[in-house]
Amino acid sequence: MRQMILIGFLQAQNCSNHPSSWRHPESRTDSWSADFYRHIGRVLEEGKFHLGFFDDRLSMPDMYGRDHAHTVQHGIRCVKLDAVTVLTVMGMATQRLGLGATYSTSYYEPFHVARVFATLDLMSGGRAAWNVVTSLNDGEAQNMGRDEVLDHDLRYDRADEFMEIVLGHWDSWEDDAVVQDKAAGLFARPDKVHRVDYQGRYLRSRGPFTVPRSAQGHPVIIQAGSSGRGRRFGARWGEVIFVAYPNAEIGKRDYAAFKAEVARAGRDPAHVHVMQLINTVAAATKAEAEDKWAALDKLALEIDALSLLSEALNFDFARKAMDEPFTNEELAGMSGLQGIRDRVLQACGKNKNPTVRDFIRISGRGRVHNPLVGGPQDIADAFERWFAAPACDGFVLSATHVPGAYEDFVRFVVPELQRRGLFRRDFAGATLRENLGLPVPAVGAWRATVRY
Repeated sequence: MRQMILIGFLQAQNCSNHPSSWRHPESRTDSWSADFYRHIGRVLEEGKFHLGFFDDRLSMPDMYGRDHAHTVQHGIRCVKLDAVTVLTVMGMATQRLGLGATYSTSYYEPFHVARVFATLDLMSGGRAAWNVVTSLNDGEAQNMGRDEVLDHDLRYDRADEFMEIVLGHWDSWEDDAVVQDKAAGLFARPDKVHRVDYQGRYLRSRGPFTVPRSAQGHPVIIQAGSSGRGRRFGARWGEVIFVAYPNAEIGKRDYAAFKAEVARAGRDPAHVHVMQLINTVAAATKAEAEDKWAALDKLALEIDALSLLSEALNFDFARKAMDEPFTNEELAGMSGLQGIRDRVLQACGKNKNPTVRDFIRISGRGRVHNPLVGGPQDIADAFERWFAAPACDGFVLSATHVPGAYEDFVRFVVPELQRRGLFRRDFAGATLRENLGLPVPAVGAWRATVRY
């Protein structure tokens, strides 16, 4: 029986991906302590989650008004720790939970990223995953010594080369390269360790790589591009794809279309898992959950949405009055997460340019957007509808507050999903690939993908 995948959507910062979460009375206030992340890891592992994944940006959200004062004052993702370091802490507190982190192809070198994640993979016994992002706003660029972010499609063209180098390095050591024959004085076979010698239009790297392959071959690749160019990139490289479909009907259509795109890229669609981002408010009964939601919904502020929209779209929303329509030129110039812009445009229709208020309302940025509020059966029913459609292969659970939202889900919803046979009762194996049902990639297997 097909079973769903569950991923915890984490942040190594002062709040969850909902900026108001730090104001919740039950949120822990030590989000820069090791114990905070050890605790979350243990909760997710108790719930048999496949993966704990850390999103990341390389700057504070300071695009709104071109100032960081509002970010610090309102706690809008103003503290950001290095996600891989935090994952190491979480990995030492768990045995089977997958460990995923975001690293940018725009501001790191391919060899560095390859080594960081290959090392994490070895240190965790084959549980690592890399979320590939191209970065999206000028604040990140300026923190990393550039003036502005690269053009949207150019970022992905460059990222294709980045992936070829990283995967080339991860393939440098064949699986049987290491011998460690002390008597013969042979550590590893030289003919089974290779240089990548890559020369592209944007990037180059020589090798040889310095980290042998792990038990799962190499880290799992996560991707979340929602623009047309981003989806093509994900279809070529991604093994776990994050999506935010507006409803199950549209999800069913787009899920099928994306799986077809994976096949066109020369890959097996069954080996690419599409994961729907979901917000839940769970309790023992629907009435209790509704009471929780009523309190949660009061936490979000308008400034949260304005700040995060400015950050995500690389456009200063302070330049516009609340009900002033954006011009066509302004809309075209939004170079960040174009999937957000496109969803707002689609919802407004062809005859109306959206306003700031439209962006806040339709995008749900800065708020807990369209949460599933209910008892175990209510939430499990919704999950089952999406999964059976099929509109996804599983869910990325976004926390309204930490650690309580994860604890509530594990306590109330996971047992109901397990009772229905929709979710596993134990881990399938030791590595992340075993638990995701993904094959160990053969050396060079990625070269079969095609550009289209």
